[in-house]
This record gives sequence, C-alpha cells and structure tokens, in this order.
Amino acid sequence: MLHTINKIGVMTSGGDSPGMNAGIRSVVRACAFHNIECIGIFRGYEGMIEGDFKPMNARSVKGIINKGGTILKSARSKEFRTVEGRKKAHEQLLKAEIDAFVVIGGDGSFTGAMIFSQEYGMPVMGIPGTIDNDIFGTTHTLGYDTALNTVVEVIDKIRDTASSHNRLFFIEVMGRDAGHIALNVGVGAGAEEILIPEEDLGLDRLLESLRRSKQSGKSSSIVVVAEGDKIGKSVFELKDYVEEHMTEYEVRVSVLGHMQRGGAPSCFDRVLASRMGVKAVESLITGKTNCMVGLKNDVMALTPLGQAVKGKSKINLELLRVSDIMSI
Repeated sequence: MLHTINKIGVMTSGGDSPGMNAGIRSVVRACAFHNIECIGIFRGYEGMIEGDFKPMNARSVKGIINKGGTILKSARSKEFRTVEGRKKAHEQLLKAEIDAFVVIGGDGSFTGAMIFSQEYGMPVMGIPGTIDNDIFGTTHTLGYDTALNTVVEVIDKIRDTASSHNRLFFIEVMGRDAGHIALNVGVGAGAEEILIPEEDLGLDRLLESLRRSKQSGKSSSIVVVAEGDKIGKSVFELKDYVEEHMTEYEVRVSVLGHMQRGGAPSCFDRVLASRMGVKAVESLITGKTNCMVGLKNDVMALTPLGQAVKGKSKINLELLRVSDIMSI
C-alpha cells in the first residue's frame, strides 16, 4: 500500500556518532527541496512515545554539519519494546500527521523501526549511524571514518610516550562485536599486534609475537585491542598475563572509551551523511519502505531492514594479512 508523503519525521536513536547532525541536516533539506514538511523527533523512540516533536525547516539545521553528537538527542527506550509503547508512539505520529519517518541509528534502532512498520504499515527508512561499522548492507556507517581518524591521532601521541619509556601499551578501542576499528587503526597507526573478536589470536601466540618484536630490536610496542576480543576477560587481564611472562616489558593500558564517539565529523562522514539523507527521503517519496540506505561500490543502495539487522558485516581478510606483514 502506497502512502502519500506530506510530512516526514527524522530521529536519532541508540549510541550517538559523528555525522548524525549532518544526516539530520540532509533529511531536513531534502524534505524542503521536495516541498515536504519535516518534523524533528527528539530523544529517539522515547520522544516518539511522548510526542516530543518540533517542526524543522532548512534554516533549522544551519551550522550543524560540523558538529558531533546529535541536536535531536538520543535515548534508548524500554517502553518502545512493548506493544503498548509502540501503540502510544503510533498515536502520537497520527496526531502530528506524520506519514513516514527516517531513523538514524544502529541495529537496535532498525529492529524497532522494522517491527513498528510491520505493525502499523508506516513507511520507514534507516540511515546507519554507529562508529563500529558493524551493520550489513553498507561499507561505511556514519561516524566510522571520524572514529578511525580520532583513534589514530591518539595512538600516535601514545606511541611518543611508549618510545620514550620503552613501554608496551595495550590500547582498547570500541568494537564489542566487530573489529573494524581495531584492525584499521592498528594498520594505520603501525601497531605491532591487533586483537579482534573475529580472530582468536590466543595468549601464546600473542607472547610469541611480542618476543619476536623484542628480538628484532623494538624497544616499545603498541597492541590495539577491540573491546570484544576473546583472548582475555579484559584488557587488564591481558596486561597482567604479559607482565607475568615477559618481565622485560613495562606494560600500560589505555582504554579510549567514549572519546571515540565525539568530535567534528570528517569530510568523508559529512559527504556520506548528505548523500544518505537525500536517498532516504527520495526513497520514501517513491514508495520504498522498511529499508536502510547504505554505501556499496560508492553508490547509494537500499537493503531491507531485516537483512541489515540479521546480516553480519565481514572483516577485511586482506587487511589482516597486511597487518601481519607490516608488524615484522
């Protein structure tokens, strides 16, 4: 069933990522270009349930393309996971005469949108916004490129002090279920070893690698660890294990945490967000629904939300091989 689209809502949900504001800006201005009203939905699904809406026009989003975070705020909503919560949200959208909405977020946000659309037949389009780059159907998610640049810059600074004191640094980066950040920044920052959830290196092989580095004349080492790595219960447990078996190393740990989500988005993320927002709005206008906008072979493409949520983004195996060669 095709809907006539006169008013589109836009929201950000789940964890924030650099580029979300650029995505909001793109959706709002694409709506203005096509003479469609745009409504900002604040605080994700929680705001949808409470009717926390505000009309937005092209001037509402000036000066935000360069800002991190999200002007629409973000929140996780337990109530939206219930039938009653989604019913309240639908009533609020009907009251505001919103015909369709765009959600910028990750797999949890897309799951909510998919269920909601199936229950009420409301057209919905997803834009992938997460620094983890762990969503199927796109080579890049909003915020991923910015996070890479942020982490590489920090590791460069840590390497200065590691070299000065002949230390081994374990640097934990985000990536609970996917090692995209760890693998790419590890190669980009010249790490001696990279630990990711997809590859169980094992403690013995880690020690062997570190000993090889030491024997080759390296006086300091950087090991990048994805937070979802399976070797130890925590990066601190890894530190204790290495200190116990390699007393010649003075080991330090740096957990980068939420700083990876902050900062001004890179040029790549700003351009990607602009392209995704336009594609999302124009897809809704032409009757498409229940899809996510993604980047494939530098072209904007749609992936059904069900596939985006259930599919698994694959690690770059060639990059793994390059990392082994580069750490010699």
